[in-house]
Amino acid sequence: MFQKITPFLWFDHEAEEAANFYVSVFAGRGEDAAIENVTYYNKESSQASGQAEGSAMTVAFRLAGQKFAAINGGPPFKLSEAVSFVINCETQEEVDYYWEKLSEGGDPKAQVCGWLKDEFGLSWQVTPTILPELLSDPNPEKARRVMSAMLSMKKIYIAELKQAAADK
Repeated sequence: MFQKITPFLWFDHEAEEAANFYVSVFAGRGEDAAIENVTYYNKESSQASGQAEGSAMTVAFRLAGQKFAAINGGPPFKLSEAVSFVINCETQEEVDYYWEKLSEGGDPKAQVCGWLKDEFGLSWQVTPTILPELLSDPNPEKARRVMSAMLSMKKIYIAELKQAAADK
């Protein structure tokens, strides 16, 4: 069965390495994660793309049950912050896990308000599920304090968000 929409990521030559990394991160938390299929450049596709014959062309993989695809398409296109993936986390331990794993080797300057960029240049939002609830509190002052606290963080800390909501 195919899902209706599949995110498709363009890499220069590290699609398989990136997919294996992402699968290891999500599988490490017991999530449904696996490499599903790898296709390889043949003579014709290698000549058309400039990629090495026999190298990985596309990688189909699954993270938390969500299907993704990646291609080694060469240098014409780069990943950017214009697209990111949100990981909804129930606990601080879960936030800490994904933050630690995905930020390793990434760009520390891209870390703000729960956003990070991994070593492959893909942007992630490691977000506690309580954050939208606190930001949409009917008390505008409470929501403002939570927003202010969040804006001061790189990695999001649930206890600090709750404290900001509780402060008078």
